[in-house]
Amino acid sequence: MPIDAWLWPVLLGVLGLVLGSFIATVTIRWPEERSALRGRSACDGCGKSLTARELVPVASFLLQRGRCRGCGAPIHPSHFVTELAGMGIGIAAGLAMPGIGGIAGAVFGWLLLTLAALDLAAFWLPNVLTGALAALGLATGLLGIAPPIDVRLIGGIGGYAALAVVAAGYRLARGRQGLGGGDPKLFGAIGCWLGWQALPLVLLAAALIGIAAVLGFMMGGRKVTGTDRLPFGVMLAAAAFTVWIGQALTSQPAPTEIAGTTQFVTELR
Repeated sequence: MPIDAWLWPVLLGVLGLVLGSFIATVTIRWPEERSALRGRSACDGCGKSLTARELVPVASFLLQRGRCRGCGAPIHPSHFVTELAGMGIGIAAGLAMPGIGGIAGAVFGWLLLTLAALDLAAFWLPNVLTGALAALGLATGLLGIAPPIDVRLIGGIGGYAALAVVAAGYRLARGRQGLGGGDPKLFGAIGCWLGWQALPLVLLAAALIGIAAVLGFMMGGRKVTGTDRLPFGVMLAAAAFTVWIGQALTSQPAPTEIAGTTQFVTELR
């Protein structure tokens, strides 16, 4: 890989750290109807305003051993995990597709991370975020990044319709809600990024992640029943970004070093 190509995962990884910290704040404040853009960051326990050195992503958490310097209260691990996830998304996108495509993929991943974090914390997929995800997916298609815009449009409409039908059928058959109202919208927004052909794979991967989570709960001694709620948006988000990484890797051209070696051997002959 050329040296300049390594700059993309580094830059996107650093940006992901910063955005991961912001996403963690959004996850805490938004469900409580507090603005994430107003007011200084403060300890969730004692309310003490945090200094600049206490706001360095990941490093502050590790140096403070996961506790507030003022009151000693534990810092919620979601901050640390979300910051690492934001960095990981940036690095993965930069490695999979250096350039404008990697930037688009990172934005896709960070929006999915925000939605997943909100769904995990509050079983909530805000319309404004799923709408923004869908709009940016279509805009990316208009920029000429694969898949083409018509495939994305079909994916958006088909993705939403598919889960909306499943949700309606489950409600009629069981007399209760099986899918949240935000899940079909999120699936449609994912279709606006990945195209309709990728949606069956995303759904399969999300289902497998859900099964793995349930098995993990059961192995940990937690009793799981048919009425327990699971944040399906988290599973859809994880599956969607994984599928995007796969698409990005398979769409890359063969390395120039290999082509050059082939030409050199041919000339020798």
